[in-house]
Amino acid sequence: MDPWSINSWQNRVARQQPEYLDTSKLNDVMDLLHQAPPLVFSGEVERLKSRLALAGAGKAFILHGGDCAERFEDCNADAITSKLKILLQMSLILTYGTKKPIVRIGRIAGQYAKPRSKDTEVVDGVEIPSFRGDNINYFQPDADLRAPDPYRLLQGYYSSAATLNFIRSLIGGGFADLHSPEHWNLTLFAHKEVSDRYHDVIGQIKSAMDFVSSIGADKDHRLRTVDFFTSHEGLLLGYESALTRKVPVRDDYYDLSAHMLWIGDRTRNIDEAHVEFFRGVANPIGVKVGPSSDANEIIEVVKRLNPKNELGKIVLISRFGKDKVDKFLPKIISEINKSGCNVVWEVDPMHGNTSVTSTGIKTRNFNDVLSELKDSFRIHNESNSVLAGVHFEMTGEDVTECIGGISDLSEHDLARNYESYCDPRLNYAQSLEMAFLISSAHK
Repeated sequence: MDPWSINSWQNRVARQQPEYLDTSKLNDVMDLLHQAPPLVFSGEVERLKSRLALAGAGKAFILHGGDCAERFEDCNADAITSKLKILLQMSLILTYGTKKPIVRIGRIAGQYAKPRSKDTEVVDGVEIPSFRGDNINYFQPDADLRAPDPYRLLQGYYSSAATLNFIRSLIGGGFADLHSPEHWNLTLFAHKEVSDRYHDVIGQIKSAMDFVSSIGADKDHRLRTVDFFTSHEGLLLGYESALTRKVPVRDDYYDLSAHMLWIGDRTRNIDEAHVEFFRGVANPIGVKVGPSSDANEIIEVVKRLNPKNELGKIVLISRFGKDKVDKFLPKIISEINKSGCNVVWEVDPMHGNTSVTSTGIKTRNFNDVLSELKDSFRIHNESNSVLAGVHFEMTGEDVTECIGGISDLSEHDLARNYESYCDPRLNYAQSLEMAFLISSAHK
């Protein structure tokens, strides 16, 4: 291979990159981002890798979740608090059920860009550029507003910085204290009998925590704070390279836009720009694995990204869909096992189970998501492999985007509070229900 540099990806085919009309403005933005402070610290990145290695060895469990595509307008206290709250609540339920430490990774503080299958879409009979995320263009269906604007990258950086700052303040200020009962608001549950059952489990958790505190076992305050890591799809390579830094004390390069980045299904070609860029950074890297994946191709990508074969460096995120997981996942697990590649497995049961209603609304069925989740755990168990975590698109709000679950949403309910700019997310009640179902499966 040719020597790697921060910009060596520019010599490769780079898919899903916006075409900016004014390159001088883009260069100005890149210069500003090069000079800007990094968003995370390399020591935090290394800590996440060590946590992922524990999960890969079956000694921890990963909860990876958040918005499909973040919105600049949601960079506010209420929205950020809701997202953190549901992840903390789910992680505590999972700790209780799995009896393992939980590695918390948010799709947050940077998930502002999305790959698209088509460059354009037709709205009211007019063909306009596709919406590619707030980092690139506006959601409003207007041809002028859909033109890629490089200055939106700066807004993405500052929104990410503000989100991270508030998350750190919440966690440092006691929001993650597991003794705080106000964090367990279950008013969004419609069914009293289900809510009562959940309150009973939460009561058991609180009783256990009170016992730990009463015997002085929490002197180091481990129940009062948590580790929380950020992630997003490393789609916009100019942005990612601008926030990459050489860390002399570690003698390595880190993409300090987030703790973890992932490469999507459309951009994982081994000879193209995304794999080229991410082979040179020390961050944990996720690789989406779906029905289009060839096992040998995935192995080559893993080896390219992880030449030292570190456990905790590569996370394979499977996303097949409930009807295809039995057909494809066992073979890929088998080939990965034979290759000797150290990987950490997550399942994303959301993307492969997307459907469109008769009225053209994207949705997902809670039972389909649960079906792929259960089958993935079974297949890994049968394949002598560890399914180390789950990856959900979800929110802490009472949205109506996915049907089913204890909210008992139907297609007719979707228009009531459909907020996502892109793909449908589990709402607060559905997310918490999913945590309890995963927890029960581990008992």
